[in-house]
Amino acid sequence: MTELHEPGAEHPHVSAAPTTGELQLDDRASLQRVAGLSTELSDVTEVEYRQLRLERVVLVGVWTSGTSAEAQASMAELAALAETAGSEVLDALIQRRSKPDSATYLGSGKADELREIVVATGADTVICDGELTPAQLTALEKIVKVKVIDRTALILDIFAQHATSREGKAQVSLAQMEYMLPRLRGWGESMSRQAGGRAGSNGGVGLRGPGETKIETDRRRIRERMAKLRKEIRGMKTARVVKRNARRRGGVPALTVVGYTNAGKSSLVNAMTGSGVLVQDALFATLDPTTRRARLADGHDVVFTDTVGFVRHLPTQLVEAFRSTLEEAVDADLLIHVVDGSDAFPGKQISAVRQVLGEVYTEEGAVPPPELLVINKIDAVDATRMTALRGEYPDAVFVSARSGEGLDELFTRITDFVEEDDVDTVLQVPFARGEVMSRLHQHAHVLETEHTADGTRVRVRLPAAMAAEYADLTVV
Repeated sequence: MTELHEPGAEHPHVSAAPTTGELQLDDRASLQRVAGLSTELSDVTEVEYRQLRLERVVLVGVWTSGTSAEAQASMAELAALAETAGSEVLDALIQRRSKPDSATYLGSGKADELREIVVATGADTVICDGELTPAQLTALEKIVKVKVIDRTALILDIFAQHATSREGKAQVSLAQMEYMLPRLRGWGESMSRQAGGRAGSNGGVGLRGPGETKIETDRRRIRERMAKLRKEIRGMKTARVVKRNARRRGGVPALTVVGYTNAGKSSLVNAMTGSGVLVQDALFATLDPTTRRARLADGHDVVFTDTVGFVRHLPTQLVEAFRSTLEEAVDADLLIHVVDGSDAFPGKQISAVRQVLGEVYTEEGAVPPPELLVINKIDAVDATRMTALRGEYPDAVFVSARSGEGLDELFTRITDFVEEDDVDTVLQVPFARGEVMSRLHQHAHVLETEHTADGTRVRVRLPAAMAAEYADLTVV
């Protein structure tokens, strides 16, 4: 079997101590939602800008196009999202319409039917499979009389639970504020009152503009917080760019693993590097990009970067907030696009990922890097389905990160790519440039060595970028 391991680790797959991913998984599992907290609208006395409390939910979707199987798959994905957020799915409702109702998303008749289901099941939340306008949210909540959230709010809630790094938390907070700002509203008269400027009033001198209502004050404070977060995220980006540039100076190829959420990206990174990246059978288990260095069997060093997963109709706010994370895909030498082969519609996953990446490349003015399609989870696919997948994606690599099947071929394809731009050259290295010889032994293939009066003459096979750095030492 082709060897691939982290430098300096004799047995990368064997570790007595718990890995970072295992510790993160334990920490995540320890955070459970408290049962019995009501989300009835009568409990809400202030603004809607509050943390979600999902418990017992009913799902609802509008089927506007595609087949019945695709509509069912979309609802199944929504159910998986809801369960990842910590809720219990009680029932689901799909309505066939040419387009969502502009007033209540479902239409008044179906909304009344939804209210009956909510009452019968004892649900406290309704989750809609789409992004609702503020008016639709308000109108539907008035009918069903429980909390209503849409797909975007649900995904944002999952991101808020799973973010661990300072940058990840800042990005999620920014996305949540961008989403909630136009939806900010109050109940009763509390949000429409104006406050005077005398000390002791709500807001006080210097904290409220003349004639501002409470809701206007909240909006202003949110905008100020958003501006501060954007500035912080730009500052955090600098550190990551420095690290990325350092890897590039070292001539180490950057292989970025992208794909649909829960396609097995983190499992594949672990299988290829022997690292302890967090692995969880849940949507959006990985939010923060994780980079791991590994060495191919031919001696080439590479770095694998595990990135946040994509999803159908990924909220615009998240694409914008996680722009810095997606830059890992823009600057990659090779995209390893992981697809869940056991999914009913893998083509839909591929299209969703490529659509978002295409938007990022266009906005950044970047040329998309080469893509290697990897069909994962083949251990969960029957022979008939495998034949169909191989016919549909003839250039893909078929693997199972769990069993290790197909990893040899994947390693070979990666090695072929890494060696593609290698060049053979002869360098005359002065004795005073010992660091050059050290780097050549570390990052290149030294084929022949000859010591002369002027230094060391070596014939090497090395990446084209590194060869350009040592053009002054090249023997013509």
